[in-house]
Amino acid sequence: MSDDVPAYGLWGLVILNSAIFIFFAFSFFKPQTRRDWRSLGAFSAFLVALFTEMYGFPLTLYFLSGWLQSRFPEVDWFSHDAGHLLEMLFGWQANPHFGPFHLLSMVFIAAGFWLIAAGWRVLYAAQQRGELATSGLYAHVRHPQYAGFVLVMTGFLLQWPTLLTLIMFPVLVWMYSRLAIHEEREVARQFGDKWQTYAASTPRFIPRLRATHPSGQRP
Repeated sequence: MSDDVPAYGLWGLVILNSAIFIFFAFSFFKPQTRRDWRSLGAFSAFLVALFTEMYGFPLTLYFLSGWLQSRFPEVDWFSHDAGHLLEMLFGWQANPHFGPFHLLSMVFIAAGFWLIAAGWRVLYAAQQRGELATSGLYAHVRHPQYAGFVLVMTGFLLQWPTLLTLIMFPVLVWMYSRLAIHEEREVARQFGDKWQTYAASTPRFIPRLRATHPSGQRP
């Protein structure tokens, strides 16, 4: 940012960015059940906390400013670029938007939204037919959308880590894990042996590169 633009206090950008990413998540995830809305709500809280520190008030930098200034006195820790904390800590000298952690974060965020969107298309089609979703991404992982949310949050933590989002991250991962287990119990009651065969050969969150056939056999 130029010196004429304030580093923080940009509350309009907090609202705009939060709204855009929450809308993206809503349009890709398309919540239908109460659990879906709870999942989206928790993800939205993570985004609001992130963008509040990114553009509004850098609580993490204020909290750590004493330690940071003593270890890295050459860095202006209240500049906007200093929010790219990992780039600063590892001594990246160029524009942090082209730093390795920022670029890696973009890969994670894009991959996460793709998982959410592609997973929803397969799940929606299967629900319309009254079938168990086992094709597409579901042939590689049982919960691609939850895996997508975790990837997006991981990307944002690489790009702009804050104390609050670091605390929220394991809580949200635990919540998605519990939601997934609860959903699996319902699906198991509905599809019985077919679900057991599918679940026995398909990972819950970490995708398997080779697809699983609906019969449970890998091609």
